[in-house]
Amino acid sequence: MAGVFRVGFVTGATPDKWVRTWRERLPRSPLELVPVLEGDQEAGLRDGALDMALVRLPIERTGFHCIPLYEEVPVVVAGHEHLISAAGEVTLDDLAGEQLVLPHVTGWTPRSQQLEWPPMSIADAVAVVASGTGIVIVPMSVARLHQRKDVIYRPVTDLATTTVGLAWRTDSDDERVQTFIGIVRGRTERSSRS
Repeated sequence: MAGVFRVGFVTGATPDKWVRTWRERLPRSPLELVPVLEGDQEAGLRDGALDMALVRLPIERTGFHCIPLYEEVPVVVAGHEHLISAAGEVTLDDLAGEQLVLPHVTGWTPRSQQLEWPPMSIADAVAVVASGTGIVIVPMSVARLHQRKDVIYRPVTDLATTTVGLAWRTDSDDERVQTFIGIVRGRTERSSRS
């Protein structure tokens, strides 16, 4: 097995426990974690820059194997003085009149959406909503990653959850792929792949 084994992870995914196990079991097999943006998660796998990746589904499955791992609850992020701060959770109807700062994140657009926002990172979008302008809807792990004192987040109960999965190319014959899958699935060092 030559070279570094490269595992990408989309914003909000947390591969740490699996990487820790890898490094304990395979100290002579280097593993590098590579952060990837959701829009780039497939490209790194397709071009061979990544051996595997924790991706946010859906992805184009042609040429990939993928194991769904866990579901994420969608949340709305708003300035800490926003009306949703008084609620424990909200619905899309509660958000109908709001300006959605990053509409490409959820695929949902409020009925009253008027502004066309320039491209920006999630961190920049959270800064915008912290100023009291608009809202952002993201998976809860992403909201936690960008938590600030001047924003709050609440679950959106009628939006579908998102799924994080482990993906790799179907033409990969690297034994390290199977080893990493085993670690993610909780196999012990002595268990077989069956």
